[in-house]
Amino acid sequence: MRRGVLQAGEKVQLTDRKGKFITIQLVTGGSTDTQRGVIAHDDIIGNVEGSVITTHSHGLSARSSADTDATADAVSPRESTDAISTADTTGIADVFAGADEKKPWKRSRAIGGWQYTVMRPRLMDFILSMPRGAQIMYPKDIAQVLELADIRPGMRVLESGGGSGAMSLHILEAVGEAGELTTIEMRPEFAKVCEGNATVWFGQFPSWWNIRVGQFDEVAQELPEQYYDRVVLDMLDPWNRVEGLQRVLVPGGIVVAYVTTTTQVSRFAETLRASSSFTDPQVSELLERQWKVDALAVRPQHDMIGHTGFLVVSRMIAPGVNALTRKERSTKDSVTDIDSLSPAEQQKRLEELTLRDISDRKLRKVLHDLETQISYLP
Repeated sequence: MRRGVLQAGEKVQLTDRKGKFITIQLVTGGSTDTQRGVIAHDDIIGNVEGSVITTHSHGLSARSSADTDATADAVSPRESTDAISTADTTGIADVFAGADEKKPWKRSRAIGGWQYTVMRPRLMDFILSMPRGAQIMYPKDIAQVLELADIRPGMRVLESGGGSGAMSLHILEAVGEAGELTTIEMRPEFAKVCEGNATVWFGQFPSWWNIRVGQFDEVAQELPEQYYDRVVLDMLDPWNRVEGLQRVLVPGGIVVAYVTTTTQVSRFAETLRASSSFTDPQVSELLERQWKVDALAVRPQHDMIGHTGFLVVSRMIAPGVNALTRKERSTKDSVTDIDSLSPAEQQKRLEELTLRDISDRKLRKVLHDLETQISYLP
């Protein structure tokens, strides 16, 4: 947890009055070009969070722009305009000379004078802006994983599929230094991306994180039995990892799988049920929509984060005990593929689906309600 003034090497998030933000890493003497001018890092270093900084003109150094600002403060508003225009003639001329004549609005943007509020980024802000090679889980799904898996300080967590480290960073924060995270990543280059992002976020590589490169089944065989409290899977075929889960999860441990399609959900859920070692899986998804509030004009934003993935959650049963399952009605067949039936059997199945029985009592009630409603008509 970083506190106090902002220092070189830290990442900061800059937000303008329109709500647009950029994330940069502070470097002594460094600068960042934007469409609204140049951000001088030295203007930020040494300030506290919540400060407001102003961009400088393109083609001008932070020092010359600062001198210009000091000159402007020493004269009247009318003289200030003349002083700025005189001091900035060379720099702005250079900018205009390189500007596209077909896009004159870029000239005014290059002048600078745009303000940003400076804050240290939240973890979700850091994740959305960090370098990544693989698609990351959305913050809404990550938060749901932490809640459904009940990941708390001191826990031992096994993660399969590190990707760019978005989920890993949240788990590391959740378990803390008293806990332990083991991440199995199949691709060495992605493992390096995970390690690099974590090092930037924590300031050093977290000592309570163990990254293993290889296939899940092979690495899982080398891990201690019934050791992990939680397992988080972000992979294409989690149903092929159930045997490994049975080996490494403690009784009562929780597994959460993040998958994107309904076929993945079905295969993983049915494999868990068939193993008799896990409770009946629960499946959910989370939709997110922002709202715009302007005095009494309150309405939802037109765009929203809809379906991103499904979360399948289940818990490990004690060894030698079969999980309790719901008893389905014998007339309900949700397993047999209709294409495998004979034409006569297919026709019978379709008739069962279209002609549903209704009790005489229910039918009399429906007819009575309709007669009552008709009687009220003029």
